[in-house]
Amino acid sequence: GSLGILIARHLKRLERVILGYLEVPDGPEEEARLGILETLQCTIEHAWPRMPCRLPVLLKALLKMLWDVHTDQGSTPEPVKAALLQGATECLILLDRCSEGQVKVLLEGVYSSCEENRVRECIRKVRENT
Repeated sequence: GSLGILIARHLKRLERVILGYLEVPDGPEEEARLGILETLQCTIEHAWPRMPCRLPVLLKALLKMLWDVHTDQGSTPEPVKAALLQGATECLILLDRCSEGQVKVLLEGVYSSCEENRVRECIRKVRENT
């Protein structure tokens, strides 16, 4: 209980931190981004009722990260990329659950216009999750 209240109180600042981390690649091992995806999952779980109003911002950041990871030609090893995509997908699924399916709706357009298989695959997982 108290963690939820604590998170809710710091949500704005936490959100800025999370968004900041999601935007910046962190070298081949991507420890910061993997860590922040876990933080985001916890945050969504604990601050459930307050998430829907943050959907657009979080959704955009997660999709951008999926895209960046997918298109990154750098030195990131394949398992790390897979872990990032997986983490982002799990966040999207959680967001979808706490917004009663709004994420699925918002992702429709992205899915139909997206040609990148890996990104589509992530979106498909979200769409098929019940």
